[in-house]
Amino acid sequence: MRVAAYVYPGWHPIPERDENFHPGFTEWELVQACRPRFEGHVQPRLPLLGPYDDRDPREVGRRVALAREHGVDAFVHGFFWCRGKRVFQDALDRGFLGSSEGARAPFALMWANRMPRRVLPVRRADLPVIDAARLVPSDVDDFVALLAYLGERYFARENYLRVQGRVYFSIFDTSFFLRELGLEAARAAIARARDHLRRAGLGELHLAAIEPGRDVRAHLARVGFDSVTNYVLLPDWSGPFLQDYAERAELCAAQWPELARECALPYMPSVSPGWDASPRGADFGEARPTKYPWWPVVTGEHPELFRAALARALRWTRAHSGPDALTFVASLNEWSEGHVIEPDTRFGMGWLEAVRAARAEAAS
Repeated sequence: MRVAAYVYPGWHPIPERDENFHPGFTEWELVQACRPRFEGHVQPRLPLLGPYDDRDPREVGRRVALAREHGVDAFVHGFFWCRGKRVFQDALDRGFLGSSEGARAPFALMWANRMPRRVLPVRRADLPVIDAARLVPSDVDDFVALLAYLGERYFARENYLRVQGRVYFSIFDTSFFLRELGLEAARAAIARARDHLRRAGLGELHLAAIEPGRDVRAHLARVGFDSVTNYVLLPDWSGPFLQDYAERAELCAAQWPELARECALPYMPSVSPGWDASPRGADFGEARPTKYPWWPVVTGEHPELFRAALARALRWTRAHSGPDALTFVASLNEWSEGHVIEPDTRFGMGWLEAVRAARAEAAS
């Protein structure tokens, strides 16, 4: 029974954001500036230990240590790559792996096959939720180059996360990856990447699909995926503006068997402590757009409800996900979207304590 928390690596300045926003910009500005937008709205949501630069191994190390002490076994870092170009890499390379705690802690990578937004907070409601310029193109050679790079730099490390002895790697927007390459090219890309890793002595690959669309689910196993999971599975994107946490968590759990059945692969659940992306969108008042990042907001979240949701996921994983499976938490630190288990000013250590309590409950 292992818990893996997703890590958002966007808490330090990068040249691309300096150019698009202003020198030194980070999303801490959005988090700290957000104010309540309706009665009972809990904003701002602030870190108890204060904002931090995730390139700093001391600051990252203390947070990794706290998470490990409370039952987080591994950390799945968002890995931004577009045909050899990386962004946010210093959070992993300098902050996490540069710390004594991160250098020992199990970690894995999720290919975040989208580039960061060029406008924050988002101010125009007439634009698509995902700007086409943010999508990350790929092809067979590019995917093999990505896996070769990861293999040499990360998979070879002793503390890289493995499932049944195979290095774990996931693709954030699996549907886009498959639709863009096409199923046969994707199958070839995955097969060639596996062969390269094997020939280089870097081991076997466990490839996980994240939130695949219904049009690709039946093809995942044939293309070469080994399991399926989610990043944030909590809001109903076409539902009402305000959504109750307990109700949504239960409804999402009811989807797990369907995902496993339709994908014909082991499903590893992902549980979130909340959802509120308000910091990423400008305040439109009552005229708020009915789409991300303004809509929806999950309300009523609490560590006790998160404990119950995570315990349920752990029990499901043990019963249905196969040997050596993982249960995911989304996420450790996505403060600007309101899903965080790092200590906060509302509940203190409550989110991390909920992880520990859920593990104890699921094990009994």
